[in-house]
Amino acid sequence: MSIKQFHLHLVSDASGETVSSVARACLVQFEGIEAIPHLWWLVRTQGQVERVVEGIEASPGVVLVTLMDGAVRGLLEEACRRLSVPYIPVLDPVMASLAGYLDADFGTQPGRQHALDAAYFQRIDAMHFTLSHDDGQMLHDLDAADVILVGVSRTSKTPTCMYLANRGLKAANIPLIPGMPPPPELFATKRPLIVGLTKEPKSLTDIRRSRLRFLSQAEESDYADPDRVREEVGMARKLFTQQGWPVIDVSRRSIEEASATILQLYIRRKGAPT
Repeated sequence: MSIKQFHLHLVSDASGETVSSVARACLVQFEGIEAIPHLWWLVRTQGQVERVVEGIEASPGVVLVTLMDGAVRGLLEEACRRLSVPYIPVLDPVMASLAGYLDADFGTQPGRQHALDAAYFQRIDAMHFTLSHDDGQMLHDLDAADVILVGVSRTSKTPTCMYLANRGLKAANIPLIPGMPPPPELFATKRPLIVGLTKEPKSLTDIRRSRLRFLSQAEESDYADPDRVREEVGMARKLFTQQGWPVIDVSRRSIEEASATILQLYIRRKGAPT
């Protein structure tokens, strides 16, 4: 299948995180389409807009925008009209609908969502906690975690914890190691939500073999033996059932999807009466 390419200009008055996320979420729905990105961040003055317009003139394409200042927006919008390229202010429909529903005006301060508020420091604190409690470390204060992920090796425990930490949750993870019981500190916790992560044995075997190849180690080991892997997964599932922990199969889930499910479980549990 041939790939159709197009120029995509992402223009933001801040870090570009929002417009980039919107672009990614939309583009993955198109088969055979490849964007050639042009990134324009911290665009807040007429001179900066002029440089953006020069770039659009050189490589015409779709322009996705998150600009709050009306004068800056006007300059870019007029230029796009003159160049006959699509100008798409991605936040406008949401802001207009919210303003109408709330009967309230909204501000135009660039990058306001990145202000150093309490939520920012909560995320930093969560990140420090998660890094220090990775892979079964620092068990003495495990009960301080918001979420604990439990699973056999290569079930995406660490990256999922890091994603959750970026959302402000203190996440720890405990590996299940063949022949070794889980640490008693895990069963002594009262506060955290404990979630079991599992994966289909064949998928897990393939991932472990790839890991061994990457490390230049022999693939013919118990670590990647299909029968041993199947036994590991079975024992882990048995433990999850015995403890009544919710289980997430990450075989076909991305880190983001698994994390979204965990966040829902956490919010539901937090809202439940104690």
